[in-house]
Amino acid sequence: MFPAFWPLLVPAVPLEVLAHRIAWTAVFMAAVLTLLCGWSTVRGLSGRGWAMVTAAAVLIAGNWGLFIYGVFAGQVVEVALGYFISPLVSVLLGVVVLRERLRTAQCIALTLAVAAVGVITVENGRVPWLALLLAASFGVYGLIKKTVPLPATASLTAEGLVLGPLALAAVLWFELAGPGTLTGHGTGHAILLFVAGPITAVPLLLYGAAAQRIPLTTIGVLMYLNPTLQFLWGVLVLSEDMPTTRWTGFALVWLALLIFTFDLFHHHPPRVAHFSTASLPIEHGEFTDRAQRVRRSVPPG
Repeated sequence: MFPAFWPLLVPAVPLEVLAHRIAWTAVFMAAVLTLLCGWSTVRGLSGRGWAMVTAAAVLIAGNWGLFIYGVFAGQVVEVALGYFISPLVSVLLGVVVLRERLRTAQCIALTLAVAAVGVITVENGRVPWLALLLAASFGVYGLIKKTVPLPATASLTAEGLVLGPLALAAVLWFELAGPGTLTGHGTGHAILLFVAGPITAVPLLLYGAAAQRIPLTTIGVLMYLNPTLQFLWGVLVLSEDMPTTRWTGFALVWLALLIFTFDLFHHHPPRVAHFSTASLPIEHGEFTDRAQRVRRSVPPG
């Protein structure tokens, strides 16, 4: 529902909205990590770890900014396209960066995605840069996050520590320079700007919690709900133009995702955990010791 929320912040311009989004997300995550007593993991981060966190923070901030710009510019359908092709970009990054080998179905899915971008480019008369930049930034962000040695909650907080002070400075600049909307537009508008932080952070925290509880293949399929709802919002609510060629392009993307998802389930079927008393330690002391080790290994949140 992000495409419905960000327009509520008008008359704030996209850059001011982004500054508030980053700033209040950082403040919210700092409060969450304090409640979870998780600051020790952040303090122990190495120089290389902070470099990875900084890169991730810049990428996700760019992704957020592009999203806000797309919504303000009335290009929600193209925003949805970016998140539809994001999983396929991740596959491509795995091949290029991690030297992973593509299966036949993955090759077909990527080929269809490229064809879809070509069809939409011809229809628009321009390359859908917004969609491609959204997909690329989110794909690289996910790739970097794999190298950050922090639990999800601490990692997001660390990203806030990197960009939060800059975002707060930007908020202050907007207010002092004149175009800021935090003051002078009523209490309701100010509250909406503050709420941009929790509205951003809560879905990410829920995603992190879900990733620990259900198979990643299931999460991967559920993630398609996000761009699907964005697409429907753009078409049904905002009445964005959808000529036949654009429908063709999206149909190719959906076919690519269908093939990709089928291949994912074929090679990584969801596993159901089977509980058996035979697997429990006989001695209660051994069970308690194992439980403590497991509890320490579970990331906060």
